[in-house]
Amino acid sequence: MEFVELPLAGAYLLKLEPRVDERGFFSRAFCVREFEQHGLNPRVTQCNLSYNHKRATLRGMHYQLAPHAEVKLVRCTAGVIYDVIIDLRCNSPTYLKWYGVELSAENRLQLYVPEGFAHGYITLTDNAEVFYQVSEFYHPESERGVRWNDPLFKIDWPLKPEVISAKDANYPDFQP
Repeated sequence: MEFVELPLAGAYLLKLEPRVDERGFFSRAFCVREFEQHGLNPRVTQCNLSYNHKRATLRGMHYQLAPHAEVKLVRCTAGVIYDVIIDLRCNSPTYLKWYGVELSAENRLQLYVPEGFAHGYITLTDNAEVFYQVSEFYHPESERGVRWNDPLFKIDWPLKPEVISAKDANYPDFQP
């Protein structure tokens, strides 16, 4: 895997390095040793799958408070999504900054989301499926969220959500 450092401190885009032959290709998509060599948390306690029927479905922006803060490794396994992360770590040099990237079944990119980041995405196609590995168990009391259109962040979404949960649509403005 190729680890590409992103403009937000501690966040990475992972690119597969396929070995191609007449059958197709083979590539490692996760390796504890490689994660540790890059100083990244390799712990996986859960793997989650999210399926979305409609284009313009927005999920997020979610995070968990410490000590249940999660690292996520996110990949789109069907369709296309626009994935967004926000650095909410008050001691970070990239505090309150966001980054977005298109993840698709075709480009096979993975997004490494560090602890202390909010995460969410909007589907750019119907029938989009997202698979992500998580470093901590879900802890409902630690669950928090940031509204997708909070004016503090000014996220430049590629399209307006048409499907969104009431919870995700109604998070209050973030208070730094």
